[in-house]
Amino acid sequence: MKKNEIEKRTEDILIPIAQANGVSIYDVEYVKEAGEWYLRAYIDKPEGVDINDCVNVNHALSDALDEDDFIEEAYTLEVSSPGLGRQLKKDRHLQNSLGKDVELKLYKPRDGVKEFAGTLKSFTDSEVTVTINDKDETFIRKEISVIKLALDF
Repeated sequence: MKKNEIEKRTEDILIPIAQANGVSIYDVEYVKEAGEWYLRAYIDKPEGVDINDCVNVNHALSDALDEDDFIEEAYTLEVSSPGLGRQLKKDRHLQNSLGKDVELKLYKPRDGVKEFAGTLKSFTDSEVTVTINDKDETFIRKEISVIKLALDF
């Protein structure tokens, strides 16, 4: 089963669990780090999630995943908040962050610079526009390695 399929199927399983626990799904990722597989579910709510939210969702999701048993590899399940400096991976993340301060890194430098900080102005399927020092800068999405909320801008 492919990484994207595992993430999608996990998110589908997580939807009713998140609703029952009063949280929303921020993201689900299935990644291999240092030879180990990790299935990570990031949850959120307006006032922020606490340890009890994470524990409750983790237990319910773990039980549901054990019942469905569609992931062949051994993995570690983690449920957490996306954090303050959360990555903006999906269109819904960008949409919810319009007008907020962001930091982005490019795969290759633009005029010798790889890291930029500014205010997220807009985005399309192929571009992201950030206002930097009162000037709009447009970046090709495929050229951005990471875009995240700025912690202290």
